[in-house]
Amino acid sequence: MNAQPGVGQIDRMRQEMERAIQRNIKGWEYLTSPGKAGGVCKRTLVEKRGTLNLYRYEALAEEVYRTPILFVMATSNPAYVFDLLPDQSLVEFMLNRGHDIYLMDWTAPTIGEKTLRLDDYVLGFIPDCVRIIQKETSEEQVSLVGYCMGGVLSVIYTALNSPGPVRNLACFTTPFNFSQFGAWNLWSDPRYFDVDQMVDTLGNFPPEMFVASVDMLRPVSRVTATVQLWDNLWNDEFVKTKRALDKWSADTLPIAGEYFRQTMKDIVIENRLYQATLEVGGRRVDVSEIRAPFLHVVAQHDHIVPYPVARELVEKIGSIDKEEVVLKGGHVSLVAGPGAIKRMWPKLDQWLAPRSV
Repeated sequence: MNAQPGVGQIDRMRQEMERAIQRNIKGWEYLTSPGKAGGVCKRTLVEKRGTLNLYRYEALAEEVYRTPILFVMATSNPAYVFDLLPDQSLVEFMLNRGHDIYLMDWTAPTIGEKTLRLDDYVLGFIPDCVRIIQKETSEEQVSLVGYCMGGVLSVIYTALNSPGPVRNLACFTTPFNFSQFGAWNLWSDPRYFDVDQMVDTLGNFPPEMFVASVDMLRPVSRVTATVQLWDNLWNDEFVKTKRALDKWSADTLPIAGEYFRQTMKDIVIENRLYQATLEVGGRRVDVSEIRAPFLHVVAQHDHIVPYPVARELVEKIGSIDKEEVVLKGGHVSLVAGPGAIKRMWPKLDQWLAPRSV
């Protein structure tokens, strides 16, 4: 005689049947409707100059910390990853906890802006934003929060202005020792990649080439992501977040040609930031000059900025008050998504709060 299925088995069969139905429904919705992301919190455009947009967000708490925060995004991506979806917005989370937030967002540089250099970002855009914040808030100091290459820009600016207007410096997944990139070192090897020819021919670095270079770091990542999506199509929250992040990834921006040429040669290939031989505006950049309290949050499973590339930054920073935190997640999931809500966001608030009064 055949054994009859138990109650537990029947419940699991029913659950899998319901999930299979939802996969078909949600899969069709996923393919036929655009993802929506960004613009959760109310904000005001404070300054627009070329590729830069500086926004200030409306306060959500009755009491606000004295020291404002300036988020610095990498120039390769729009900054709405910080304000992704309702209840999945880092900006919203920090506003609710009493922080005064400004954000540097980027639009695609025009062909006329291909001449923008590292100097323009570090000696122009960031200090201009800091001066505007100082004028609006009547506070002399700000906290800089930089993501990936936005963290590199923040580190360089702080090193060149220390002591100065940066009261606190926090970075996420920020590369430092570029000799440890592995596959990316091969991709950028001058024997195989002529950065001068590319910039001279195209002007700005195309977003398609940037996305392709990232994909080469983990060739099967798109297949893995597709399988993961299929397994979770029944989960509305997972699908909503996945679509928003896919949209953000698809919105990758071109990179200003001369900025790309300079960073590739000086920072990536010759590793001058790490070696303290980088010059910006005729001044040498040495991160040991930084004295502001420093936090570096890195991702345990980051394939874009692997831990060996990031791990020596805290050691080289000259601050006495400094901390490195390694959290579970990847390069993007560290900052946005369910894991970020539980891990990185509370850490950032807990670290900044007592240093912002």
